[in-house]
Amino acid sequence: MPTTTTAWKLNAILLCGLFLLIGCGGSKNVSLEASGWNLIWEENFDKDNFLDPAKWNVIERNTADWGNYMSPNEDCIHIKDGKLYLRGIINPDQSKDTVPYLTGGVSTKGKFAYQYGKIEIKAKLESAQGAWPALWMLADQPKYGAYPRNGEIDLMERLSFEKQIYQTIHSYYTLELKQDSIPPRFTTVAVDPEKYNVYGMEWFPDKLVFTLNGKETFTYPKLEDVDPSQWPFDQPFYFMLDMQLGGSWVGEVAPKDLPVQMIIDWVKVYQ
Repeated sequence: MPTTTTAWKLNAILLCGLFLLIGCGGSKNVSLEASGWNLIWEENFDKDNFLDPAKWNVIERNTADWGNYMSPNEDCIHIKDGKLYLRGIINPDQSKDTVPYLTGGVSTKGKFAYQYGKIEIKAKLESAQGAWPALWMLADQPKYGAYPRNGEIDLMERLSFEKQIYQTIHSYYTLELKQDSIPPRFTTVAVDPEKYNVYGMEWFPDKLVFTLNGKETFTYPKLEDVDPSQWPFDQPFYFMLDMQLGGSWVGEVAPKDLPVQMIIDWVKVYQ
């Protein structure tokens, strides 16, 4: 049996260990909950080769600039070792599908949307000329009409080999009324995209606060005395994760750089 002094020392060590576990122990959930954020939805991609249909849709090909090559091809979307791999590849068989490239993306449209809170996505971005990975959000319902009246929130976009990301707001106010500076609608942030980073945003009734690795990068406020289309961000949004190739913004694709992928470690939403 330990002496009183020895027992006191053991208790002190245990208490110190507990404080370290709570204070820093690598648990983001603990610190977020302590600051008032509670986890309401998460995806950790725990099951190999299984994209949970209760949570996710495969993004279909579409006529948008980013959607020319979207495909359900298993080489473009797969899960392994707790990671989601979204890839841009050379189309291996143009006799079945005539496009030169194939890309993968997933969304929570019709399955999960939220209004106000905090979203964080941990991801790593590989490089290729013409690669355009994106983490973004769209309104769940057409409350204000057709795009862009319901707005778009881009948590992260990256072009080719750039060592920066773009965080951007789109809406009728910014795109059709050309109100780019009142308030500013985007920022660029220096980053090493080929390392894992946490891309995020805190969403309040009167502002959107973008983050990178938990640090604030850009705030888009709701303004008074401007056209009401400035703030369509009063409704639930779902999120989109996709590897895109080519388009008017990023330019031509270099086939020699492919395949290229965005690797998603996890997605978490708090309120």
